[in-house]
Amino acid sequence: MKVHSMEMNTLELTQQLIARPSVSPEDAGCLELVIAELKPLGFECEIIAANGTTNLWARRGRAAPLICFAGHTDVVPTGPLENWNIDPFTPTIKDGILYGRGASDMKTSIAAFVVAIREFVRANEYHPGSIAVMFTSDEEGPATDGTVKVVEALAKRGEKLDYCIVGEPTSVKQFGDMIKNGRRGSLTGILTVQGVQGHVAYPHMAKNPIHDVAPAIAELAATEWDRGNEYFPPTTWQISNFTAGTGANNVIPGTARVQFNFRFSTASTVESLQTQVHGILDKHDLKYDLEWRQDGRPFLTARGDLVDVVTKAIKEVTGVDTELSTTGGTSDGRFIADICPQVIEFGPTNATIHKVNECLPVAEVEPLQKIYRRILELVLLKR
Repeated sequence: MKVHSMEMNTLELTQQLIARPSVSPEDAGCLELVIAELKPLGFECEIIAANGTTNLWARRGRAAPLICFAGHTDVVPTGPLENWNIDPFTPTIKDGILYGRGASDMKTSIAAFVVAIREFVRANEYHPGSIAVMFTSDEEGPATDGTVKVVEALAKRGEKLDYCIVGEPTSVKQFGDMIKNGRRGSLTGILTVQGVQGHVAYPHMAKNPIHDVAPAIAELAATEWDRGNEYFPPTTWQISNFTAGTGANNVIPGTARVQFNFRFSTASTVESLQTQVHGILDKHDLKYDLEWRQDGRPFLTARGDLVDVVTKAIKEVTGVDTELSTTGGTSDGRFIADICPQVIEFGPTNATIHKVNECLPVAEVEPLQKIYRRILELVLLKR
């Protein structure tokens, strides 16, 4: 069904988006709403679909610089509905608070992007440069068919971005107090240590892999991988799962499986971390197999054009002095950084993201749109 533009304000569009149950990787018609707003503004809208995931690349203009707004329409599952005070897909305003799944993460940002673009284009029809949006329905899930596919398609045809704003909810104590100018990388290792199964009463006839790997684990946990840098804290190594044994109390296990994860800064590389781990394991003379999985590489936007612009826009609209941060998990910014030298994440407060009764103060909605619009003015109009 074709959706016609309704000229909604930011709050109305946010409510329309929340009302669509777009649990990852479903888009549930969210992008139809977006396209209906962007097409009349002269955007060329392209759907890039992959394995049930719906992605939108829309662009207005061909000149440089190109500024892109990126985000996701999908949300995490609601969990048991009886734990919610409202239907999570019926947007509800109570005492100045907007409730609904995606209110904070991140349908308000999607709506604010769209309205900011509309208001900017209406006031500056022949603006210099170009504007684009990159929206996906696969960010909260595996993130294998979403933004990464759009980036691959753009890279293949030589299309690059100059600036990108990702609408992740980055504000912490008050709206506007934090932006993300980078994220740590994520590297997972699945280590299987081989032993010899046997009876606990006859340990000389067996080889306990738990005992064998324990000294190596202690060394890995105590290792200083790097000292971080100006923007990143030191790299961390943590065990997330450890399994061994048959469940019986009289059997020495034949194998031990250790799953661990690095959250690493730009002070380290995947190769340097892998080399260090193998060196420690080999030093302890373990018989092992180690499978690696890179979940995301780190990215960083140092102080410069985009950081200055976003900081200035936030200050002008809210009066808040924002803080740069690289804390938290991964985001789609890690993919976008492949084709964009400056990527910043900024959005509303994140106190209730992924929680039951997810919500956002209504007072943040319009100021968010104004900040995004001001960013467009500062980047494209230089004023």
